[in-house]
Amino acid sequence: MDISVVIPLYNEEESLPELYAWIERVMKEHGFSYEVIFVDDGSTDHSWDVVKELSTKHPDHVRGASFRRNYGKSPALNTGFRMSRGEVVITMDADLQDSPDEIPELYRMIREDGYDLVSGFKKKRYDPLSKTIPTKLFNATARRVSGIHNLHDFNCGLKAYSSRVVKHIEVYGDMHRYIPFLAKQAGFDKIGEKVVHHQARKYGKTKFGLDRFVNGYLDLATLWFTGRFGAKPMHFFGLLGSLMFIVGFIAVMVVGFGKLYDMYHGNHYILVTDSPYFYLSLVMMIIGTMLFLAGFLGELIVRNSPSRNHYEIKDTLGD
Repeated sequence: MDISVVIPLYNEEESLPELYAWIERVMKEHGFSYEVIFVDDGSTDHSWDVVKELSTKHPDHVRGASFRRNYGKSPALNTGFRMSRGEVVITMDADLQDSPDEIPELYRMIREDGYDLVSGFKKKRYDPLSKTIPTKLFNATARRVSGIHNLHDFNCGLKAYSSRVVKHIEVYGDMHRYIPFLAKQAGFDKIGEKVVHHQARKYGKTKFGLDRFVNGYLDLATLWFTGRFGAKPMHFFGLLGSLMFIVGFIAVMVVGFGKLYDMYHGNHYILVTDSPYFYLSLVMMIIGTMLFLAGFLGELIVRNSPSRNHYEIKDTLGD
């Protein structure tokens, strides 16, 4: 099969028939073999009924899954990825803001240009400034942290993947914003971008609020940290804890020797326990010890993890 189109949805009953008809037209015009996988993320309207009707009318092309409740876009995408059978997987939103007319070129970039992943870039957007300005700041931060400097829109729902990519990554939590970063960490570093057309929303209203930007930064920090120190937590906690303990220990010694110096020379001195620096030094030593122990416990957990020696092998030779 050439293409699997994965569409996560939540309360989009009005747009689904029009979206499928558009996809069907594009696929027939270019002679693609395809499937469309609708993943209903716990809709409270009749979206799933519409999907079942489409599946009845087009049993060879429409598949789907429905969650019992709303879990989020990432679990919906991950489910669609597991179900996909196409050589190229295309994801798009169900609100008709992504154009299926972009599919042929996205497919070509994966199959002919050899990209592992191609992300859409909505250069001209029909969103309010309250959304576009935070989006620009968010993407600038994501580029710097991830090291993927050629992407301008990490969160664009319109993306194309080689089937190898979607079968080797796990999208969880709200990590759909960082699928290119996840792919890079899995060793798929040929990542491209295509300027795509962004259409104004035709039905319903957006399902995302400004809180996604706050959560997005937290998820980015988590992804960066686990990618860099997830397999070696002692390198972070142990180093930081050791530095704090050493600084605290040196500070205690300075306070103690300062008192001894004053006593020896007959100067006025105060008790060590009357100095605030003594307690600050103790706190640093205690926190340093706790951080070191956190790193040690992390190493024990990693050592006993069943996936500690799981590596993505690109190719092998011989037996």
